Amino acid sequence: MSGPLGFLRRWRRERWERFENILTFQEEYYRNRLQNERDGKPTRMTRPYLRWILFGIGMIHVSMLINYLLANWIMSLIYDTWFPDMGYPLGRQLLTAFLMTNLFGIGMMLIRLRFDPGRHQLNLFMNWIDAMRRMAKGDFNVTLDSDPRRIGQMGVLVRSFNEMANKLSEVEKMRQEFISNVSHEFQSPLTSIGGFARALRSDDLSPETRQHYLRIIELECARLSKLSDNLLKLTSLESKQHPFEPKPYRLDRQLRRAILSCEPQWQSKKQEIDVELPDTTIVADEDLLNQVWFNLLHNAIKFTPEGGAVRIALEERDGCIRVEVADTGIGVSEEDLPHLFERFFKADKARSSAAGGSGLGLSIVKKIVEMHGGEVTARSRPGEGTNFLVTLPRETPGGDSSQPANR
Repeated sequence: MSGPLGFLRRWRRERWERFENILTFQEEYYRNRLQNERDGKPTRMTRPYLRWILFGIGMIHVSMLINYLLANWIMSLIYDTWFPDMGYPLGRQLLTAFLMTNLFGIGMMLIRLRFDPGRHQLNLFMNWIDAMRRMAKGDFNVTLDSDPRRIGQMGVLVRSFNEMANKLSEVEKMRQEFISNVSHEFQSPLTSIGGFARALRSDDLSPETRQHYLRIIELECARLSKLSDNLLKLTSLESKQHPFEPKPYRLDRQLRRAILSCEPQWQSKKQEIDVELPDTTIVADEDLLNQVWFNLLHNAIKFTPEGGAVRIALEERDGCIRVEVADTGIGVSEEDLPHLFERFFKADKARSSAAGGSGLGLSIVKKIVEMHGGEVTARSRPGEGTNFLVTLPRETPGGDSSQPANR
């Protein structure tokens, strides 16, 4: 029994793959046709394979032959029953041909009724209208039936609509997660501020305790201010309205200034800083990239224990500029690594909260690097440190490389 069932499964799978290939071909054809219309180029119609033309002609002849044999059998039955002495006159042959034509027409009509695309497309349009009404109310969990047997040439539109609904559903989930994360990040310091503010009402507190509570409130207020600044910066970057002015400057000097600005942090933890910065000129937005280096260095120093090491290396390779920031810190687990650049993600939530992290720094880093046409990647193992690699083009598109790099 497994043999026939296995054959049917393979047949159904192969048939579905053929339908998917047809749908993909239609989508590519219409996409090319629209592009050619925009470019003013003529669109060539794809000719069907000759074997399919011959196959269609052969099927019509086979169908006519079957209908003729069936009509001839019916007429023989009628004449043998009611007119046994009439033989094979011309009228009988004409009636046989007439019956054959009617049988062929009835067969085509039955096939059309069985596989009528109009009926399925009417149901498709009704479901489509209902889906759009649900999406207008904010429900993006809608999917239209994409079986090519029922939707015909509407398959390209149906597939595009389903892709749009899936993307909107993902955006809606991201929006809800974003609101939830923002609420949580703001609620935590506000709760702390409110609790210590109520405690300060007590007259039994010593001056040392009172000053300690005030320092905590001040730190939480600074945390809220930094969180709001990062949110505004990330929103501005994603809106594509943030000022973006690429100009030539010395990237090695910028990295040295960033390292020196973090000197109090790495000196207090007695960390070793390994620097490899050859003279390098880049065409980029200096202010935005300064935020990238500050965030990466700040994370490397913060998550590297006392006495650890941080390495900053700069090199040019294959027309690109690569900046590597590596540390010997606590590292990131393999499960958390793919989510490292997501908004509000914290690999070590307890330590990040204690250190004042908001989980937005690496998201800002990724957005700025992508604005420059570059890429940022991370490699890490728990207990062995983390390695961030920023790859940037030597000249950012839209930049003015004619100005001298004097900084």
